[in-house]
Amino acid sequence: MTTEPKMHPGIPVPPGGVRESGGGAMNDNELPELGAVFWPVGIGDSTTLVLGDDVVVQIDLHDMDKADDDTNPEVPVVDRLVEALPTVDDRPYLSVFALTHADKDHCLGFADLLEKATIGELWATPRLWREYINAPDGEGLCPDAQAFQREAERRVAAIKAALAGGRAPAHGDRIIIIGYDTEQEQHAYSELPAEFKSGPGHEISMVDGVDCSDRFRAFIHAPFAADCAEERNDTSLAMQITLTHGSGTAGRLLLLGDLAHDTIMKIIDYSEDHDRAETLEWDVLLAAHHCSKKVMYETGTDRLLQDVLDAFERHAVDASAVVVASSAPIPGLNHVGDNPPHRKAANRYEEIAELRCTMSWPSTDAPEPIVFLVDEHDAGMLSAQSIELAAAETATAMTPMRLGRVAAAAAVVAGDVAGWDWPGPGEPEGDDSDRPQGLEGVREAVVTDRGEPTPPQTPVTFGR
Repeated sequence: MTTEPKMHPGIPVPPGGVRESGGGAMNDNELPELGAVFWPVGIGDSTTLVLGDDVVVQIDLHDMDKADDDTNPEVPVVDRLVEALPTVDDRPYLSVFALTHADKDHCLGFADLLEKATIGELWATPRLWREYINAPDGEGLCPDAQAFQREAERRVAAIKAALAGGRAPAHGDRIIIIGYDTEQEQHAYSELPAEFKSGPGHEISMVDGVDCSDRFRAFIHAPFAADCAEERNDTSLAMQITLTHGSGTAGRLLLLGDLAHDTIMKIIDYSEDHDRAETLEWDVLLAAHHCSKKVMYETGTDRLLQDVLDAFERHAVDASAVVVASSAPIPGLNHVGDNPPHRKAANRYEEIAELRCTMSWPSTDAPEPIVFLVDEHDAGMLSAQSIELAAAETATAMTPMRLGRVAAAAAVVAGDVAGWDWPGPGEPEGDDSDRPQGLEGVREAVVTDRGEPTPPQTPVTFGR
C-alpha cells in the first residue's frame, strides 16, 4: 500500500524531490519533534539536532572504523544517520552539516557521509581556506578535512554560477561561511552575497534555505577575526543553539568547539558587556575540547581560573542544567600530558552542574546516546531509566526507531511510554487525557512500571 509522505508544517520540499520518512515503516512516535543527541564516539564530537521529521542538523562528526565492530562501545554515527534521515529522491537527506573546525576528531567520516547522503547545506569557517594557502595539497589535514574543503569550494563555485545564471542555488549546493579572515579577499567565498555569510554577533535561523525561526536559532559567538591566524582549536565555531517548541518551551545548548579559557572568556565578557547575556544561557553545555582542563586551568602552572566556571554557573538556566563531555571515560587520575579528558576539569564541572560523559553514560560497558528533548511541557535530559524502559518496550511493541533507535526520545515527545498500556495492532487508542505528559510523565511511568525509581543494573542498549 502506498502512503503519502509525512510533511512537517512549514518545511517546503527541496526542488526535485519529495521528503519522506526513512527507516522503513513509520508512525508518529519515530522522531522527537525537537531535541539533540550526543553520540558516544570516543574523544570527539558528534552532535545531532532534530528540528522536525524532515529537518536534521549534524554538528561535527567522529566515526571511527572500530565503531563498525559491535563488540566496541563506540557508535558508527554515519550508519545511524543514514538509517535515521528523511529521504529526497531516494537518498538520505541531511539539512545541514556544520564543522566547528577541521581536526580529525570533528570531521572523521565526512567523506563517507557525503557519499551516502545528500547534505543540503554546509556551515564552514574560513580557517581551511587559510590553511590551503600555505599547504595547497592539504598537507597536515586529514583526508576527511580535505574532502570537506573540496566540497566547500565546489559549493562556492556552484552558488556563484547559479546566481550568475539568475537561479537560486540548489539544495545540496548551499554553504554558509561563518567568520571573517583578514586574508579572505584572496578566496572565492569573499564574493558570495551576504546571505551566505555570518559571524559573531549574528544569528542563523534559516536552515538549508528554509525559515525555521519558529523552532531554531543559532547565535554565533566565534570565531573572532582577531583569531583567524591562531591554532585550529582557537578558530572553532562557537554558538548557542535555541530550540523552541510551539508551546513556547525552549531549550538552550552552548557549544564551544575546542576553545580554551581566554577565547571563552572573551565571548562571555563581550556578551555580558553588550547586554546580550541571554545568548550565554544553557540547559546543556558541551564541555569545550572534550573536557579539557585548558578551559579552567592556566597552561604551565595549573592555576585554577575560577572566572570561567563562575560564568558558566551564572548562565546555567536552572539547577537541572547538564554538562556533556564528549570524550572517553574520564579517568580517576590523569598522568602528565594526559588531556583531554581530564579529571580536574570534570571535578570543576561537577561543582556547578551534573556531568555526563558520552562514553560512560549510563555505563562504560554499554554507553548510550545522551538525549536532550524539548516538548510542550519541559526541556531536559532523558534519564537512564527512561531509556532502558522505552528501549525494552520498543523491542516488542513498536517498529525500530530512527536516530540510532532512540526509542525513549520519541516516546517522550509522543507521550507514549511503557506503563501507559500502548494499544496493540488494530486496537483503538484509549483516552489519554489523564496520562502524565512530557519528561515528568516518563519519570512517573518508570516508577509505575518498575515499582521503584532505582535504575536497572543491566541497561538495555538502543543505540546499536
